[in-house]
Amino acid sequence: MNKVISRCPVCSGELTVAKLKCQACDTVIENNFRLSKFDYLSDEELFFTETFIRCRGNIKEVEKELGISYPTVRSKLDGVIKKLGYEENGEEQASRKEEILRALENGEITAEQAIAQLK
Repeated sequence: MNKVISRCPVCSGELTVAKLKCQACDTVIENNFRLSKFDYLSDEELFFTETFIRCRGNIKEVEKELGISYPTVRSKLDGVIKKLGYEENGEEQASRKEEILRALENGEITAEQAIAQLK
């Protein structure tokens, strides 16, 4: 069975589900059904989210599991949070900027990575 696509291959607009079918009795239901927010995540974002949940939100465990740095975990997490429609408040943004600059100062990320994360 194929995975449901969530974006139109022509215009990149959000798709809806129009038809459901029961595998057991072949009942078909047609209507407009919405997908969940998670259906609009890319495979990479979904894998990251599943890993984050499996690690119970422990960023150190996510770092080990995926073999990525703390700033990269935070950046990926921020990206998923934003894509799900939740925005950071001003205080969280200031804290995030401080973390990025600290990571740059400690040599954990490059200047290019810091610039990309600050955008």
